[in-house]
Amino acid sequence: MLNISGLNSGYVIDHIPAGLSMSIYKYLHLSRYDNQIAIIKNAKSSKMGKKDIIKIEGVPKELNLPMLSIFGDSITVNVIVDGVIKDKLHPTLPETVKDIFTCKNPRCITSVERGLPHIFKLTDKSNITYRCIYCEQAYKMKK
Repeated sequence: MLNISGLNSGYVIDHIPAGLSMSIYKYLHLSRYDNQIAIIKNAKSSKMGKKDIIKIEGVPKELNLPMLSIFGDSITVNVIVDGVIKDKLHPTLPETVKDIFTCKNPRCITSVERGLPHIFKLTDKSNITYRCIYCEQAYKMKK
């Protein structure tokens, strides 16, 4: 049986859809922190079948935790202080995302103007679909 110790302080990002923990790791830029980080892939889950979990010791600054919902609406974030869960966050989908994903349309202005920000608006909440504000190209998150 796998045993990952508990945290004294930090975050536990739980209920990540199986296979998406490395995408979240990259999105949060966790490689630039010196904190202890545990990534658990394909953990058994009674609700989801399989899930991923990320445990982050300490409290890195500038984590964009509210944006985690773009990876799945099941994601929760437990805030651990002195070994106890002090708060449980349920991130919700943002209406607008900036520079999170890039437009794949080769004719989009963002392909020509390299410094232009990639901005997407939420157009379909149930299917987690965002559209580029410049060309309407859809970007659909995997569920």
